[in-house]
Amino acid sequence: MQRDEALTLVKQHLKNKNLIKHCLAVEACMRAMAKRLGEDPELWGLAGVLHDLDYEITEKSPDRHTQETIRILGDYDLPQEVLYAIQAHAGMVPCKTPLDWVIFSVDPLTGLIIAATLMHPDRKLQAVDVGFVMRRYKEKSFARGARREDIEQIQNVDMELEPFVGVCLEAMQGIHSELGL
Repeated sequence: MQRDEALTLVKQHLKNKNLIKHCLAVEACMRAMAKRLGEDPELWGLAGVLHDLDYEITEKSPDRHTQETIRILGDYDLPQEVLYAIQAHAGMVPCKTPLDWVIFSVDPLTGLIIAATLMHPDRKLQAVDVGFVMRRYKEKSFARGARREDIEQIQNVDMELEPFVGVCLEAMQGIHSELGL
């Protein structure tokens, strides 16, 4: 599967524009982290862009999240590691590989970065720096849905939190126009 085909699928299955933007943000971060870790950015990007393909279908049944995605993707020739990582991001299977751990940590981090950006006086990703995000990160009442304990699992790929935030922030800044920020 090529990226264009994956993005078409995302747009077919997700109608909420913010959810599509979330998938694009996760994709950008996954590609950047793949480069950082010497992995395949195309493969990791596919996992990122497709990870919430069934979100609107399973929103009211979170215990089914990713199951519909796997069913939908069954007709496509995707590597098993991408399908596994999609399930791992939602905790449906245990994380085993760097791909699994990174998508597990990236997913909530993108939400935190967006929330921090919307809180910034400029409301632009380009105006936000790692220090600003880290200050928001330390505020336990800020963006509670961005589970810090999940983000911190990035340590499973021998990466510290602050550099991880930096890689993802830079990746999201690189697609700021697609994210509308």
